[in-house]
Amino acid sequence: MARKYNWKTGCDVEATLSVIGGRWKPVLICRLMNGRKRFSELCRLAPNATERMITLQLRELEADGIISRHVFAEVPPRVEYEITERGRSLQPIIAAMQAWGSDFKEARQAEEGAQETLERDCA
Repeated sequence: MARKYNWKTGCDVEATLSVIGGRWKPVLICRLMNGRKRFSELCRLAPNATERMITLQLRELEADGIISRHVFAEVPPRVEYEITERGRSLQPIIAAMQAWGSDFKEARQAEEGAQETLERDCA
């Protein structure tokens, strides 16, 4: 079932963000780049996300052709997700986001450490 899009700006960045935007989609894509994962594994890898939110995000990614869902006829049912070829094309974007996030966290931690040192020295 294809999703409906309402691109207001016409900007290509908006199209990209409509697919990978949000807090959990890039995380799920990043985790699936390393191989097929079961739903429960994805929940463990995103512990602050609710199961409902992960389910919604996975459904949207599937509708956009970024991931595929495999259901196994077992009891209990087993569902696995994997990245598609279209999803693999996001690798450079996800890698760039990961590198930028790492640099940003490091810089912020250094700033916070320097601020704590200054406050401690002034007290």
